Amino acid sequence: MPLHALNDQHLDHDLATIRIKNLRLRTYIGIKEEEIRNRQDVVINAVIRYRADRAVQFNHIDQALNYRTITKHVITHVEENRFLLLERMTREVLDIIMSYEQVLTAQVEIDKLHALRFSDSVSITLSDSREVAAGA
Repeated sequence: MPLHALNDQHLDHDLATIRIKNLRLRTYIGIKEEEIRNRQDVVINAVIRYRADRAVQFNHIDQALNYRTITKHVITHVEENRFLLLERMTREVLDIIMSYEQVLTAQVEIDKLHALRFSDSVSITLSDSREVAAGA
């Protein structure tokens, strides 16, 4: 397993990182007639950070950020909607993740497979963070 670059955030022992990798979905994405009529493959990757001290201490799902719940919410939203732009879909997925109160920061990358000739995919990445009160 490759090591990811550590920054000052990782010095906080209570800060957990959840990585949702290669979530493969089919949805309507694009502006061409064929894209509007036919579902296409997208791949979603997300990095979510939250304080895990209570999850570690109590070892109970009620104290953790439930990544399964978040993923199900994302799947439902992406598969049941239509998007003209990859930017819009990425923002909406990011907003879903940030709607969970425990999330401190999140980054979402969505790949639209075979969007360009001679390329595997085109992706958009967006990130967001929650303001944390000083001393919290």
